[in-house]
Amino acid sequence: MTFKSTLIADSGSTKTDWVLLTPNAEMHQFSSAGINPFYQTAEEIIPVLQEQVVPYIQGDISGIHFFGAGCADEKSSRPVYDALLHCVKSAGFVEIASDMLGAAKGLCGREAGLACILGTGANNAFYDGEKIVKSIGSLGFWLGDEGSGSYLGKTLVVQYLQNDLPTDLHEKFAAAYPEINRLTVLDHAYKQPYPNRYFAGFSRFIAENRQHEHIQNLVSDAFGLFIKKYVLKHQDAEKYPVHFTGSIAYHYQDTLRTVLKNQGLTAGNILKSPLEGLVRYYS
Repeated sequence: MTFKSTLIADSGSTKTDWVLLTPNAEMHQFSSAGINPFYQTAEEIIPVLQEQVVPYIQGDISGIHFFGAGCADEKSSRPVYDALLHCVKSAGFVEIASDMLGAAKGLCGREAGLACILGTGANNAFYDGEKIVKSIGSLGFWLGDEGSGSYLGKTLVVQYLQNDLPTDLHEKFAAAYPEINRLTVLDHAYKQPYPNRYFAGFSRFIAENRQHEHIQNLVSDAFGLFIKKYVLKHQDAEKYPVHFTGSIAYHYQDTLRTVLKNQGLTAGNILKSPLEGLVRYYS
């Protein structure tokens, strides 16, 4: 029997993290641009794979496990499926599933728990150790994603444009982003592609000023809103660990743990990426 490598991906709108598991149990990690079939066609995804993924593949691939934002079902996932088959022709099979299922497997393993994503976007699910049982559906950037990087950035920009920031913070923001005004923001929000990535980009300013009381309250309020709108709507949420993955959850985990404790919830794993758990799951 010839053993082949396995390719695992955890993809958000901004970045995709990949792991190549070789037959001799070596693990090679790399990243590519985000892949989201809600925003991209197969023709747009193929160049990303060819330029940023294929060069890292060694030998034949037994299978691909791709967990991504926008991959809600077979129809919505089709652009990713077609692009992967086009670029990785040796793949014996291709599994495409939601980033939420990937997060649940990576965070919870084979135990029941609440799995949440707080990165560029936001999501949640109750996982029974095998499958997702219930999710309070995310409505995406414009109608939801509370607590995410795009939500935090959007909130900050709106406060700036509406003069709701403290004077010192307003002046810092103006110096950091002299090009920002009402027209440029509206253009990026309604005319340019990937408005979620654009607003998530302002999370850098939030991180740089995280000691400011206003920023602390902004982040804390956003996490509280996420917990109220999603986590607490799961039955018996207080009986299960609440796990998180994503850059926002990871970098602000102290605040997140405090908000969870104040709501009577138990914090579980808080990881930047679920890949480590997914490697264990599929090994």
